[in-house]
Amino acid sequence: MDNEEILDDIGALVEEERSLRQRTGGLLPEERARLAALEVRLDQCWDLLRQRRAKEEFGEDPDTATLRPAAEVESYRN
Repeated sequence: MDNEEILDDIGALVEEERSLRQRTGGLLPEERARLAALEVRLDQCWDLLRQRRAKEEFGEDPDTATLRPAAEVESYRN
């Protein structure tokens, strides 16, 4: 997956997230679960993009960047 593909995925995820957040009357439980999953996936995608860009900046192969597990990416906030 290259940077453009990651950015495309981010765009699609953001669009879906926006759509859910704009719903009036609250979200159903499955919609809240989907929103939470979208937030995690977005964090993973942004992390992967940052890894790739850092590797490119320092002359390394960006294709060696890996999608980190959700638990690892989400722990960055703490």
